[in-house]
Amino acid sequence: MTETADRVTVVMITHDRRDELHRTLKHMTSISDAAPIILVDNASTDGTADMVRELFPEVRLLALSENLGGVARNRAVDLVTTPYVAFCDDDTRWQEGALTLGAVRLDAYPALATVTGRCLVAPSLVEDPITPEFRESPIEGPAWLPGPALLGIMAGLTMIRVSAFRRVGGFCEKMWLGGEEELLALDLAAAGWWMVWEEGMVIEHEPSVSRDSTRRRQLGIRNTLWTLWLRRPVRSALRRTVAVVRSAPRDRATASAVWEAMRSAGWVARERTVVPPFVERGLVLLEEPQSRSVARRYVG
Repeated sequence: MTETADRVTVVMITHDRRDELHRTLKHMTSISDAAPIILVDNASTDGTADMVRELFPEVRLLALSENLGGVARNRAVDLVTTPYVAFCDDDTRWQEGALTLGAVRLDAYPALATVTGRCLVAPSLVEDPITPEFRESPIEGPAWLPGPALLGIMAGLTMIRVSAFRRVGGFCEKMWLGGEEELLALDLAAAGWWMVWEEGMVIEHEPSVSRDSTRRRQLGIRNTLWTLWLRRPVRSALRRTVAVVRSAPRDRATASAVWEAMRSAGWVARERTVVPPFVERGLVLLEEPQSRSVARRYVG
């Protein structure tokens, strides 16, 4: 193993994507700065676990009996002994040197919780639409930050300091999947951690065709609304709720998502903790550029 192996563990989740996972594992175990991998199989029924055991015995496999979605990452991080975790989806591939660069950044800046990389969409390798948002982030950060300050991350593109992740409780178990990173990022910021974008840390994403896009849209809307209600001041939460609903297709799926969110009003009230004013100021700054972003369209 490389020096990176002493600093970084790759945490990956999957569900019924055996062939895509095979390509990703083949890549992630062969790069020059490869790191140990913990793979959480979310109750796949397509032979995923057997494939991993047979072809990638060096990968630590957690084969779950139920699908925990994105929060299955929490189970893997519980087992991590390195100071940093690189989240990697079964359809993303960290490129040569990316793991090393993320670790170098976190080593150098102890107040930094996350480093999020530049995403290229395979096979054409054009930039993901989220990239301009990160590169041109209006968030004001301290002069020592090695790149643009962020108030949001994408899990499959991000390396995180394990101590920071654990301190804020990891991913919210109730959210399951779909924008679960938003709440985590706000909690990191509220706790005084900084997040940064790194141009030179490159991750390729080859979007899976094996997904229920309508259900993903529902989950994305539901979780976005929960995040607003859990962390934003009342006026901001109401304003942004209207904006989210108006931007979504006017169909049964959207109505179902809003109803799902509203049914948990009691949970929201119990768990609600408004972010500090400095975080809220940053979120307000992000509203206008996010309203123009094609990466934030609720489609499917």
